[in-house]
Amino acid sequence: MSALKSIAALLAGLAVTLSVGVGYAQGVKDAHGQDLPDLGSPANAVVSIEEEYHVGLAYVNEIRNTGLIVTDPEISQYIQEIGHSLSSQADEGEHHFYYLVLHDPVINAAAIPGGFVLVNSGMILATRNENELAGAMAHETAHVTQRHLVRQLLDQSHEGLLATAALLAAVLLGATAGRGSPDAVEGAILAGQSAAIQHQINYTRKDEFEADRVGIGTMAAAGYDPLGMASLFDYMGSRGPEPSRINAVQFLIDHPIFSDRVAEARGRADQIGRIHHEDTLSYRLMKERLRSLAADPQVARQYYVNLLKNGGGKTIEERYGKDVAEIAVRNPAGAIPDLQQLVREYPKVTQFYGALGQAYLANNQLKESAAVLEQAVVLFPRNVPITIRLAETLMRSGDSKRAHLVLLDLFNNVEPTADQTRLIAKAASTAGDYADSYSYMAEFYLMTGNLTMAFNQLQLALSLPGLDPVQRARYSARLEQVREALPKKNKGTVADDSRGGNGRY
Repeated sequence: MSALKSIAALLAGLAVTLSVGVGYAQGVKDAHGQDLPDLGSPANAVVSIEEEYHVGLAYVNEIRNTGLIVTDPEISQYIQEIGHSLSSQADEGEHHFYYLVLHDPVINAAAIPGGFVLVNSGMILATRNENELAGAMAHETAHVTQRHLVRQLLDQSHEGLLATAALLAAVLLGATAGRGSPDAVEGAILAGQSAAIQHQINYTRKDEFEADRVGIGTMAAAGYDPLGMASLFDYMGSRGPEPSRINAVQFLIDHPIFSDRVAEARGRADQIGRIHHEDTLSYRLMKERLRSLAADPQVARQYYVNLLKNGGGKTIEERYGKDVAEIAVRNPAGAIPDLQQLVREYPKVTQFYGALGQAYLANNQLKESAAVLEQAVVLFPRNVPITIRLAETLMRSGDSKRAHLVLLDLFNNVEPTADQTRLIAKAASTAGDYADSYSYMAEFYLMTGNLTMAFNQLQLALSLPGLDPVQRARYSARLEQVREALPKKNKGTVADDSRGGNGRY
């Protein structure tokens, strides 16, 4: 089933739970005196946060299956850090936020129900400073906290719930353009009634302005210059819609008249007051890392070669970007000398240790890779990218037992992503710790919304001989939790469905 059809079906199912004619009160102000809707009871009463999460998770899994989610640990860690600095200031404690980067050159970002914020690689590369990136992410975070999708469904329920859900599905898919035919998205939208479409566009514009107002307050509270959002809009507006990359209908929906938004965003920023925030080195490094990993590796490498020819390419972020590109084109020997120098020159920059360890590993210098990463782990305990790089090297060196232990120590203190959970399952399996491997795979399937597979993995863990009492108690308790969460129709048959239940990762 296509992503469009899947999300349309999910939203249609969500839509049928809504009551016709439900409204919401007005008049609440946030910490900065901004008028906001009182989301109070209608949205919360009709659609729970948990229901929103499951809708969003199903959509994110559609994207994950295409391979478009960036799983690089350095980039993932950076975008999570920026995102959580914002969500912690969002004056809303119900959602748990997940920030993901997509391999997509289109300049865009999107908020998905349930706390998922997707940022295209094109958006990150288009920003000129960290304040602009924070502005884009704060805007999308506000879409989540204000529950705009649910409010759209409530607002349009009188027009036919199923038709509205399908229309919103098309809009939502268009908001993360680049994964399918833009013509298909446009056609899906235009298939609806023209009056409904115009209402949807107008309503989305209202939401966009509200997300701007809330987002500006959030980014200021997190320590970013609130003018960054207006600066981003002004820059994007000066570029104009790019017909070859952004579908006209999508642009109209996603980006209301920029002059209005720029003016209002500047006014809000002036009200709050300027905040001095300089770009972090991580922002500059991750932009170059993403440039090297998001594009064709050979194209990225040539970009840095041309910089050097023209007298550039000498900043530490450009040097780092070229080294990452060399690793990506399978020429790690071309990166190792410069990365060694960067580590000597900047011994407190974690990214240089990680890249050098990665380059050594790609060059089959396993001892050197382990040595530099072991040094980094001592300097930067439980740093997620460094620990993951060390585990990868240990597994290649045949020491999967230790790889399992270092990842377990990390993830007992830091919440792992789905991909990182699958990595520790692989390490445990390779080390012969099969019960733990099945248990980790159960957590992976829970993270990706597959309760049946999670149940089966826990059953496999419990079926193994030699479990100690603590393991047996832990797996049994988790199994019962999953059993209770399973749909009733599956509870009687789940034990017989063991397809794929071999702990594959």
